[in-house]
Amino acid sequence: MEQEVARRGDMGRAQDRLILASTSPQRRAILEQLRIPFEVVAPTYVERDTPDLAPAELVRAHAEGKACSVHEEGRLTLGVDTAVALDGRIYGKPEDVEDAGRMLHDLSGRGHSVVSGLCLLGPNIDVVAHEVTSVTFRSLTARLVTTYLASGEWQGRAGAYAIQGLGGRLVERIEGDYLNVVGLPGALLLSLLELHAPNVLEKA
Repeated sequence: MEQEVARRGDMGRAQDRLILASTSPQRRAILEQLRIPFEVVAPTYVERDTPDLAPAELVRAHAEGKACSVHEEGRLTLGVDTAVALDGRIYGKPEDVEDAGRMLHDLSGRGHSVVSGLCLLGPNIDVVAHEVTSVTFRSLTARLVTTYLASGEWQGRAGAYAIQGLGGRLVERIEGDYLNVVGLPGALLLSLLELHAPNVLEKA
């Protein structure tokens, strides 16, 4: 399995580093910001459409699947999955610019939920949890939508926007963990590590 070691991946023993089952630059940046040592392994888990699952159930299942796909015995593995939900409908990554435009139109002037599932697997640890952040969009003008779509930032983003970039112009307010909207619920992760794997935080 091809393995990519992140910038902070050489800190200390392997047992004191997370295996991050994600190649997301945003998740890597958040772990670096929180000074949590880690290394990256691309998950082999294949996400499948399961329309019968609620958003929280879906992201929890995906997070667990990602973590299980790369887990090594004796190591601590983190799997994360994030989705945008509005009126019970899940908005994943847009297929093309037209799909992105439809998503932004649906979200315009309304509140939606950003739901992240998080799974920690390790010695005597098997935890799956989730975090929800409420995000309200401004009423988007056609000009703003056109400008945002032209930026290309929507590509590969759940809900077709990135709050930490130009997508911040689309947002009126949020309630909850900002980092969750970026892609990883930092407060939830820290709470779980403090409870189940404090040695990882001691190596920061």
